[in-house]
Amino acid sequence: MRTIIGRKVGMTQIFAADGSVVPVTVVQAGPCTITQIKTLERDGYPAVQLAFGTKKAKHTNRPLQGHLDKVGKGYFKVLQEVRVDQTDDFQLGDEIKADIFQIGERVDVIGTSKGKGFSGTIKRWRFHRGPTTHGCKNIREAGSTGCATYPGRVIKGKHMAGQLGNKRITTMNLRVVDIQAENDLLLIRGAIPGAKNGIVYIRKTNRVR
Repeated sequence: MRTIIGRKVGMTQIFAADGSVVPVTVVQAGPCTITQIKTLERDGYPAVQLAFGTKKAKHTNRPLQGHLDKVGKGYFKVLQEVRVDQTDDFQLGDEIKADIFQIGERVDVIGTSKGKGFSGTIKRWRFHRGPTTHGCKNIREAGSTGCATYPGRVIKGKHMAGQLGNKRITTMNLRVVDIQAENDLLLIRGAIPGAKNGIVYIRKTNRVR
């Protein structure tokens, strides 16, 4: 298993063995329950479905209740399918916990960034403002967005004002500083996407530096 679902608790700092301060993000990683197993013979690819975070039956629709009743572990808020090499080692109802990682291991963290609404080009793209001298009217405007002749339109992908944040972000190659297995907590060096209590997906990275 290479992936686990977690909840961002917040940021803090710890002291390393040499006395230096290490900024870390605390993530409640699991426990995740296996609620479905897909095999190569039946489904065309091997995968398992992980479930995280409990919720009440009245907040779960009937089809999802029938799906989760096969496991008998209650109802869950988040379901995520994860590809695996083979499914022989997994059973319905098994729990995946933070101890699948090791201290010092590199991971990728996937989450939804904070939504900041409609923003101008200075805040969204770090444009420089215009001059503030007498007569200048382009202090915070984007400037020219089109072309005088060819192609005579706004080119696709042009940096302009618009929605800032609230999109899927992957922060790669972060180091696991500490693991508190008894509390299902991972301490990951640096910042990760999203706000407090946001859902994140942590996977073992393929990038090594």
